[in-house]
Amino acid sequence: MIEEYFQRENEMDFAKGVIAGVAGGLLASLLMEQFQALWSTAAEKIEEQFADEGEDQETAKKKQAEPTTVMVAQSISKKVFGRKIPKSKRDAAGEAVHYTMGITSGAIYGALTEVSPITTVGDGLAFGAAVWVLADEVSLPKLGFSQPPKKIPLATHIYALASHLVYGWTTEIVRRAVRKAL
Repeated sequence: MIEEYFQRENEMDFAKGVIAGVAGGLLASLLMEQFQALWSTAAEKIEEQFADEGEDQETAKKKQAEPTTVMVAQSISKKVFGRKIPKSKRDAAGEAVHYTMGITSGAIYGALTEVSPITTVGDGLAFGAAVWVLADEVSLPKLGFSQPPKKIPLATHIYALASHLVYGWTTEIVRRAVRKAL
């Protein structure tokens, strides 16, 4: 790691770092989403086996809160446009928030790796964990988009951390390959 820093010291290029980080963040956001879908499908199958006899799956799904990304998109829409997002466009707006966050975080990560290659420690796992802590555990609760971490079940924390570890690792693998190609 330190050897890499001294070898690349004269090769620092923020633009290349940002481009590589954007590529990594974009693909990582997609893979994170796929990971979450697989996890959710598995969790639903497990829950079906242990579900209350008196509650069907549709009732259980209706109890689930709106995704945080959709809540953020709604808040932005209200503040910028003065109105709510129509139901038919909420999923797409949530996706836009998810990918914007992933790409922006990737771009920042790519730029940071140009200055300090130690940022890549753990092949992006530390980055993914940091995004999880800063976004899910600190920012979203502070902004009112989620409950305080103490009120969230441990299983949800594990799911979110695992998702962000997938994101961080994928961001680093793609960033490294793109940066090398540039």
